[in-house]
Amino acid sequence: MQIEIEVPSNLSEITLQQYTRYLNLIEVNQDVEHIDKFMSLKMLEIFCNVPYKSALELKITDVNRVVDHIVELLNQKPELVQTFTIGDTEFGFIPKLDDMTFGEYIDLDQFLGNWENMYKAMAVLYRPINKRVGKFYNIKEYSGDSYWEAMQLTPLDAVLSSTLFFYHLGIDL
Repeated sequence: MQIEIEVPSNLSEITLQQYTRYLNLIEVNQDVEHIDKFMSLKMLEIFCNVPYKSALELKITDVNRVVDHIVELLNQKPELVQTFTIGDTEFGFIPKLDDMTFGEYIDLDQFLGNWENMYKAMAVLYRPINKRVGKFYNIKEYSGDSYWEAMQLTPLDAVLSSTLFFYHLGIDL
């Protein structure tokens, strides 16, 4: 069978929603026999939009090559992503962590590290840019759940880099 597959070339082409779906499948199916084969096909489905049935008909060498590439992407440790765009909206990382409000801190502490709620943490860390001068920018004030839905589409490099940033910050402190 010949099928054209769009394979993500970097983490910015994978969304938080896709990654969360992938993590949920691993958790739910961890006791399944031959989970590695099942997850290989599900990776093609989740990250490359290849229907499961179609993935079954692909050559094993092609499946392995694509899965190895995706695994390599998922194992990257990206530098902190300052800005990204979802639709027509540019989002920016909190420019000055010292200016974080107590409410932001409480929400971030509650949601960061919990993959089911990671999109809520991203709504605390990244907000629409309302003013930009060169590389400097201001972001909109935090308003709780205003951007939760949009944050499902946060590029995975931004998610992983911001969680790594806070992990390393915690170690340093």
